[in-house]
Amino acid sequence: MAVYFDHRVEAPDSSGAAVLISWHSSVCVLAVGSVNPSTGGCLDLYLQQGEHVELCHVERGFSPSLLQWHPTKPLLAVGWETGETMLLSHPSGELTPLPNNTYNACITVLEWSSNGSRLVTGDQAGVMAVWRVDARGKLQGSPLIKHDYSKPLTCCIFRPPPPAEDVAMLARAAVSGDESALDMFNWKKSNKGAAFALGSQEGLTFYISTADGSVYSVDEQARSVPLISVESKIQTMWYSKRRDVLAVVTDSLLLSQFSLGPEGIAQEISKVKLSGRGVQHADIVWTENGLLITASGEQHIRLWDVELDDHYALSLDESLGFEKGELLNCVSFCTSKLLAAGTSRGRVALWHMVTVSDQKGDTKIHWKLQTPAEVEGNISQLQWGSSSHLLAVCSSSCVVILSEHVLCSHYSQQIAAVQLTPTQLSLANFNTNTHITFHTDTHIRAVQVTKDMVAVWNGKYITVYEPSGQTLHSTGSFQCESPALVVHEENIYTVEPNRVQIRTPQGTVKQLLAFSEAEGNPTQLSVCGSYLAVGTDTCHVRVFDLTRREAKAMGVTKNLSELIPDLGALRSVKCNASGSQLSVLIAQVQKRLFLKGFCSFEIQLAARCPVSQFWDENEPRLFVCETVPVNSDLLFKVYIKGFCLSWQEDVLVVTFFVTQEHGLLLQDSQPKPATLLSLLGGDQVVSTPAAAPQVPSSPQMVVRRALRDFVGLESCEKQTRDAMLNFSFYLTIGDMDEAFKAIKLIKSEAVWENMAWMCVKSCRLDVARVCLGNMGNARAARALRNAEKEPEVEAQVAVLATQLGMLEDAERLYKSCGRFDLLNKFYQAAGQWQQAVETAETHDRIHLRTTYYSYAKHLEAMGDKNLALVYFEKSDTHRFEVPRMLMEDNLSLEIYINKMKDKDLYKWWGHYLESQSDMEAALHYYDLAQDYLSQVRVYCYLGNIQKASEIANETGNRAASYHVARQYEGQDEISQSVHFYTRAQAYNNAIRLCKENNLDEQLMNLALLSNPEDMMDTAMYYEEKGTHMDRAVMLYHKAGHVSKALELAFATEQFGALQLIAEDLNENSDPALLARCSDFFIKHAQYQKAVELLVAAKKYHEALQLCLDQSLTITEDLAESLTVPKDSSHLSEAGRKELLEKIADCCMRQGNYHLATKKYTQAGNKIKAMRALLKSGDTDKIVFFAGVSRQKEIYVMAANYLQSLDWRNDPEIMKNIIGFYTKGRALDLLAGFYEACAEVEIDDYQNYEKAYGALTEACKCLTKAKGRSGDEADSKLLILTHKLGLVKRFIQARRMHEEDPVEAVRVCESLLEEKDLDPAVRVGDVYGFLVEHYCHHGNFQQAWSKIEDLRSTRPNINLSLYVSQTSLEALQNAAGVQNDLLRRWSSR
Repeated sequence: MAVYFDHRVEAPDSSGAAVLISWHSSVCVLAVGSVNPSTGGCLDLYLQQGEHVELCHVERGFSPSLLQWHPTKPLLAVGWETGETMLLSHPSGELTPLPNNTYNACITVLEWSSNGSRLVTGDQAGVMAVWRVDARGKLQGSPLIKHDYSKPLTCCIFRPPPPAEDVAMLARAAVSGDESALDMFNWKKSNKGAAFALGSQEGLTFYISTADGSVYSVDEQARSVPLISVESKIQTMWYSKRRDVLAVVTDSLLLSQFSLGPEGIAQEISKVKLSGRGVQHADIVWTENGLLITASGEQHIRLWDVELDDHYALSLDESLGFEKGELLNCVSFCTSKLLAAGTSRGRVALWHMVTVSDQKGDTKIHWKLQTPAEVEGNISQLQWGSSSHLLAVCSSSCVVILSEHVLCSHYSQQIAAVQLTPTQLSLANFNTNTHITFHTDTHIRAVQVTKDMVAVWNGKYITVYEPSGQTLHSTGSFQCESPALVVHEENIYTVEPNRVQIRTPQGTVKQLLAFSEAEGNPTQLSVCGSYLAVGTDTCHVRVFDLTRREAKAMGVTKNLSELIPDLGALRSVKCNASGSQLSVLIAQVQKRLFLKGFCSFEIQLAARCPVSQFWDENEPRLFVCETVPVNSDLLFKVYIKGFCLSWQEDVLVVTFFVTQEHGLLLQDSQPKPATLLSLLGGDQVVSTPAAAPQVPSSPQMVVRRALRDFVGLESCEKQTRDAMLNFSFYLTIGDMDEAFKAIKLIKSEAVWENMAWMCVKSCRLDVARVCLGNMGNARAARALRNAEKEPEVEAQVAVLATQLGMLEDAERLYKSCGRFDLLNKFYQAAGQWQQAVETAETHDRIHLRTTYYSYAKHLEAMGDKNLALVYFEKSDTHRFEVPRMLMEDNLSLEIYINKMKDKDLYKWWGHYLESQSDMEAALHYYDLAQDYLSQVRVYCYLGNIQKASEIANETGNRAASYHVARQYEGQDEISQSVHFYTRAQAYNNAIRLCKENNLDEQLMNLALLSNPEDMMDTAMYYEEKGTHMDRAVMLYHKAGHVSKALELAFATEQFGALQLIAEDLNENSDPALLARCSDFFIKHAQYQKAVELLVAAKKYHEALQLCLDQSLTITEDLAESLTVPKDSSHLSEAGRKELLEKIADCCMRQGNYHLATKKYTQAGNKIKAMRALLKSGDTDKIVFFAGVSRQKEIYVMAANYLQSLDWRNDPEIMKNIIGFYTKGRALDLLAGFYEACAEVEIDDYQNYEKAYGALTEACKCLTKAKGRSGDEADSKLLILTHKLGLVKRFIQARRMHEEDPVEAVRVCESLLEEKDLDPAVRVGDVYGFLVEHYCHHGNFQQAWSKIEDLRSTRPNINLSLYVSQTSLEALQNAAGVQNDLLRRWSSR
């Protein structure tokens, strides 16, 4: 928590009321423009504490109108109402006026470019000028641009420059070895071209607006073009660099957004009317991320997120000190997410912006209002300074600089001091339990306390106070500007360069603790017990012993830079009560805590950062630190003895045991309560966080929180406290024997109870049993023993917590282990019925109705019957419980029943009225309940059986019908009784009456409707009477006694009944019965039914023989029924296969080849299966069957079959033939097939090359088969080899014709001399080749001679198959042969 010191500016006497304020963006200097009605206006500069800069004072006889600081240099642009404009330099006070006659009207625009090299000025007359400012901040002559818009100028903004290369990032990449980054820095690399372009470092294009709502764009070449136009005067503008959007707000609070294209074209994308009181009251602020904040003299400020199109309002809270009706006049927002607003009654409201993420990952902004700071007068202006802790406030009476200061506090020797206001302290003495609040004469920047002294430092002086009763009085004050201050006994320790001063309370220096230049200047001091820890700015640390008259150094100075890698600055240095351990909090991006003693440990927190640390003043082993979350982008972990710890709470107070033997041991971690601000100190029993009271003046600023192991022992004696401390230590290291030794002599029941509480925290049930025994709590021990049946340890511990009264812990444990059923019972036992109901509704729905019922019983016991009704209804027990509850109030009960309109309740109420002999009312409610039995019963009781019969007939209610039937039976009205027994489906009673009264016609129908027992009884009745035997057979059959039905049917020769009975016979029927029925059907020529019965009787051979004898078609279903399963006990495997082959043979004779194939396959005879399949002619199945059979014979059979197909025109068939012959190892057959292929190639296509290839493959096959077939293969191979040679010679002749036609002719002539040339080479092809050759060379006589030779050899040959038509025509023309002769030869 922070307070704000107020520094009123030291204004000169000539200055008047302030009207303008402006902070520099990087230097802590404030410009204030004021107006004095008698002397005019003036301008002054002030430092951060309000000190006036004497040289920077400017006076004029007129008022200042505008102030604008240079973005980087201490140079202020000042505009006056007469048009005068000047530049004021800080701190020299040098003035640089703009050239005269530039402006004659009030200056309304002053705007610097992003780097400050350009300054845009404008006045109310519409004159705009752009000035150049050099690197020294000097104005360069005349303006670069001057333009007259003839309308008042209102505001101006520069367009941000385009993104340039990040030089720093490139430099780091180049140093790390990134070649691309090195190349970008190398201007001379020819293959890379030019180096990277830094881009424009400053955007010089700006937008300027006029009073008529126009906006002009002015570029670097001084071209001014109209951009947009709105309806009224523009008050402010903002440019979104990310979206290239220009947003403007007019004096009527109309927000318009325009998208800017690359060619300077603006397009309106939205227009929204903002809420507010108008321009004369509105203060408008833009943030960098597009948040528009307006204050218009109302009781709230309005915020509009332009990026997200969201808006909301912030208002004041009277509980924080604001008054009702207080108005907000002005706002200011700083980059540290603080929003300040000035009110009409002199208060500065501060909101802190917090970004919260939900479970889905969505972020939402919250604004937390803080306690206000107060100044005098009505606040008109606010502005944050270059540092986020400086805020300038301009009110109607003064200008005040508010400086943020974190509340200082200190705890030592059971004394705690906490700052309340800039000049007020709250002291708490925990030894005497007293509180003191007192005021100091100066601002408090630091405070130190001991049991006898309070030292206060204001930054320049130290004032010492001593207690005197219920107040403090000052005993001395001395000048000291030490940045560090501690107090021990009667000594005050301060620092100055290279040494620590030990002073008396009056300021006298008693001793100097010197540090060398290498050791640095002391910056951190802390005292624990009687030891002083010192840290320097060079990260050196040293510990001093203060037990003697003079301080003495312990050991040598340690240089932490040598011990800790990547060391940052020292944030705090602490030592323990014995001076043997030193802890250092390091302030760097990765916050770390380093402990140094005889051994070193390092604490790195997972996603958390230590912010404060303390050692116990009496116990050297106990160490406490406070941690908070850090940026989620950084990764931190806590490493303690090899274990990795993480926490989820926002702020945690973590306690450790630190020893030389065991190192760093985590003792406990607990979240800091939300009402407490920070950790102030620690001792063996309590930690003392500084509290945040609702009322700032409340003296109760410090509260004590007991550590986990000491809850309830805050006032125990030192012996017990030490024993508990040792017990906690040994329990932490896991040494249970030593832990019990530490406490075995303790007799206090409170101590054992506290230990039992601690067992709940640590889930140590074994220790808890010992504690309960020492406490004598038998009930809790029994409950804990009974809880051992629960599988979850947390559930067992929750039972212990319940017995110890730790209800919150029990609730937490039940939730953590997911035992919501036990949590439900816990809530019920604790009387927390709302939580019990909520738990049952959300997590324990299996016990929901039980919970509703229990809650209703509880409400009934509490007398809340109305609410009990609701929960009885929810538990679905209201039909019984509500009448019971309201039994004594008949009127309320009747009203409730009529309101609910529930049939069960109507029925219950009817019974009640019937018991009261109110039959008419009972009949009414029975009718509402649709309780027909009760109605019939009452009417029969009243003697109105006719009405009862009507109700039974109309409703068909079985119970009502049965009651009426009984009544009629009692009156001997048999027909009516049978009728109503039938409607009641009481068929046995109806059958009984029919048999007794010889009603045989109705008896059959009733028996068929009844159960099998009644059917059997009725069938026996018919059989005994000897009449209606067909009915007896049917009833036996329907009752399931088929054998009895068949016997009776055979005996009485009822063939129609036999037909019906046989349809229900199956394989589960008696085999003898099946055989008898089959014989019956054979005699009556019903062979199909007889076959089915024989199959059902497992007489497969007889059934098959019957099919053969009677020529019955074997269908697939019949074949399957005749097929015996493999694991059947009726036939052996050989018999089964024999039966299957017989079935297949029968199918073959009937022409059902596919079914025959299936049965042959099932019988294992694949050869016969293939033959059957070949007869079917199903090529696809033949190919498939051959592929899956994997037998040589089947492969050959399939290939032989495929050769009978049109394999010449189907390549797939040819492929399968070759594949099957190959797989069947029928190489001779394959060779024959290749010869056939060769003949096809020659005869059909004259393709001797492919024929040669086929013959070659045939030779290969015969060569492989040579060893198997003997001489026959040899002779075939010789013939085939000779054919191959002839084909080869003819191919060679055709190929060499181009190069050596004479040789080609010679080869052909030699081929013609071969006796067995044909069929290897067709004679016509050789003669045709020769004829073509002679015709081509013009030797037609020789060509004709060859044709004559061919005709003599082959008289009936067709010349057109061997000689081209062209050659024949040429031959005809040359030789003069008649056309009809050649035509006749060509057509043969």
